[in-house]
Amino acid sequence: MDTRNTNERSELAGARRADADWAALTVGERVRCLELEGYLVLPDLLDAEQISAIGAELAALRLTATDYSPHKQTADDLLGRDMPHTMAAIALPPTVAFLERLFGDDVLCTSISYQLCEPGHPGIAIHTDALPYGSRASGGLSSPVLIRALYYLDDLTPECSPFKVVPRSHLSVHADGNPYNRFLRHDEEVMVTCPAGSAVAINQKVFHGNYPNYSTADRRMLAISYRPAWAGPVTEVAPWAPERLAKLPPAARRLFRDPNTRRIDLAVQNRPADLDGAGAGISPSRWTAST
Repeated sequence: MDTRNTNERSELAGARRADADWAALTVGERVRCLELEGYLVLPDLLDAEQISAIGAELAALRLTATDYSPHKQTADDLLGRDMPHTMAAIALPPTVAFLERLFGDDVLCTSISYQLCEPGHPGIAIHTDALPYGSRASGGLSSPVLIRALYYLDDLTPECSPFKVVPRSHLSVHADGNPYNRFLRHDEEVMVTCPAGSAVAINQKVFHGNYPNYSTADRRMLAISYRPAWAGPVTEVAPWAPERLAKLPPAARRLFRDPNTRRIDLAVQNRPADLDGAGAGISPSRWTAST
């Protein structure tokens, strides 16, 4: 197993950096960034009070260290736990409103997990979250379309395990773009920093990871996954247990429908009746919308 640091500390100052005024982007520009670049920063979603309340709930969790470092620890399935502030983050209105616009469909939540990168963490290898055929290491199948919102409870600085991404890598059809590939690092990776309370939204197919934690502080991250209602899993999965859903606040509960929900017409005809020219969601002009 490769346990090397993904990057040396001396390399951080010269790393490629994301150059965007994330707060100034219009809705169309946000859609364009996520669709084309594969990632987007959504700033200022959680205030200091929310961060403190969520952090206190997460601090009580029993975490499991990863196989390559004791300094990266996780809790992979938080649904059903008595964590009201954390569960409320699932349905943050700005995030859900953006996803509704992005998907043009009902939004379904598929998972919520927690990740802690302590000082000494060697960095996460570059990978994707797309698992079209399942994975022994990472769990079951992923849906055809999935967006993950990575909420950071600590400031992402160059030395405190900032996010990294290979922009536009989700568009590749080359063998290097096989979603099961992993890389220690990449020559064209980009460092993304942001204040605590921000989220990085990613296409599940984009290659991403994070840098080592060379700081003296922990880097905490809450990861929540969403999909459009039409994009159900390719095989049947187990339904949500009612007792787990019962602990969700109402706003979050509505995002947990039958996980097998899918809106696909397998009997579609070549030329169905009443064809028209609508389809704003695939129009290039979706990237220029201001509201």
